This record gives sequence, structure tokens and C-alpha cells, in this order.
Amino acid sequence: MDPIVVSALVLVRDRRLLMVTARGRDVLYLPGGKQEAGETGEDALVRETREEVGLELDRSSLRELGAVRTQAHGEPEGREVHMRLWSARPTDDGAEPSPRARSAHCTGSRRRTWTGALPPASRPCASRSSST
Repeated sequence: MDPIVVSALVLVRDRRLLMVTARGRDVLYLPGGKQEAGETGEDALVRETREEVGLELDRSSLRELGAVRTQAHGEPEGREVHMRLWSARPTDDGAEPSPRARSAHCTGSRRRTWTGALPPASRPCASRSSST
């Protein structure tokens, strides 16, 4: 079974990790998504972030943080997601996610609980952000 190959943005501001909801899903995801044919991981990240939360990313600030390979949420057993994690700055440092986007800021603070469930691929990011 082919893996689902995605790029995802790790954007932390004031100890809050940006997460989004997806139609028909019961969990929060990092903004990002699947690479389209002929698209690089960087291209997918920039396009998906614009589409999902209305933020334009400064391409010169893209930094790959690592990768996660795990069972894909909501998919048959054995179908993995291969997610490359990126940090980046919006082109406008004061920019906020679009209010039209179905998005949520979730805290990385240990003093608060997450407001939604996290799929397996997002859990390492949430754990790391709570320790910073």
C-alpha cells in the first residue's frame, strides 16, 4: 500500500501550536497536505498553508525539521503517512490565520489540555512544543 506523502507546517507563536480541522475528521492536524504530481514538498507546504489558513509563507525561511512515519489516521491498517515537518515565517510577521479557515490555535502549555484529538503523526510535534 502506497504511503500518504505530506508536508506540514509547525508554527508556534506564544507557546501555541497552529492546528487545523479537516472536513469529516474528528481530529486536529498540522496545516499542510499531500503533494500533487510534479510538486516538491516545499511547494505543497506553501500551497496547502495558503489554502487551509490563508497564510503566505516566506520561502527563504523554510527549514525542514524532520519527518514522521506512522499509521495514517482513518486509513486501513498498514497505510502509513510520511510527513515532512517544516518551520517557516509568514511573509507578514503580524499575519494571523484567516477567520474563514477552519483553524484552531492549540496551546503547547502543559497547564492546558488539547481541545481536540491528535492523529498519530501530529503527536510528536505536540509533545515537543509542550517542552519548549
